[in-house]
Amino acid sequence: MSLQFLSLASGSSGNCYYLGNEEYGILIDAGKGVRTIKKVLKEYGIPFEKIVALCITHDHADHIKAAGTLGEKYGIPIYTTEAIKNGMNRNYCMVDKIYSAHRPIVKEIPFKIKDFTITAFEVPHDGSDNVGFFISYGNLYFAFATDLGHITPTADKYLRQANYLVIESNYDEAMLRNGSYPLHLQRRILADSGHMDNARTAEYLARIYTPALRNIFLCHLSGDNNHPELAYKTVENRLYEEGIRVGKDVELVALTRNHPSELYTFEESERMDWESAVSGEDDCLG
Repeated sequence: MSLQFLSLASGSSGNCYYLGNEEYGILIDAGKGVRTIKKVLKEYGIPFEKIVALCITHDHADHIKAAGTLGEKYGIPIYTTEAIKNGMNRNYCMVDKIYSAHRPIVKEIPFKIKDFTITAFEVPHDGSDNVGFFISYGNLYFAFATDLGHITPTADKYLRQANYLVIESNYDEAMLRNGSYPLHLQRRILADSGHMDNARTAEYLARIYTPALRNIFLCHLSGDNNHPELAYKTVENRLYEEGIRVGKDVELVALTRNHPSELYTFEESERMDWESAVSGEDDCLG
């Protein structure tokens, strides 16, 4: 039982992620145009017809551009909260508004999409409403937290359960403070309802790491106030301080803004092997 993950785009100019198996898949956010989404999926051998659902994290333009078209013109169900849906329909960038395609969800009440069990959870950001997603598929556990100003106890509860974690590492604080952004925009980004920076993300990951965490994907990197290499090294160095070795203990990827990632395949046995190892260690204690 395997699961594939692909980042189609990750950044302020558009966010869209794919998660699927051999038969079907879902999208998390749709901040790129439909033609771009179709093109990228085709390049990776994923038929567009395999998409059975779209889950939306919040109503900012870089996450919803194609959502209305995917829902109303292509008949793809859109799972999000009522408040996010209403915010999407108010957004000028989403030409096709959402009506019949909407599937209302409630935070921390799991819902099913075929073999996926998905739980939306509250994250602190400045959209009309904001969620991350915790997704289980067999014994594989994914978590998405693409836009959040800080880690709350609620977010932490879900993020620390993940084997595969997509987490925001938006900016480098020195670059932001010394860059060209006006003070009001800097304050918005730095706020507890804004975005996570490299150092805070690195600190959080160092605190929650266990061998169950197999892959970390740093997402939503700023084009003006960050670099993929800088985000990667900040996290890598902080993990190393705790004796956690990137490439051996955990895989780390800084997702790029305008180019798709590679297509990652994860096997259910990875989780099961780790659980067996832990169980075996426990049996030897005594």
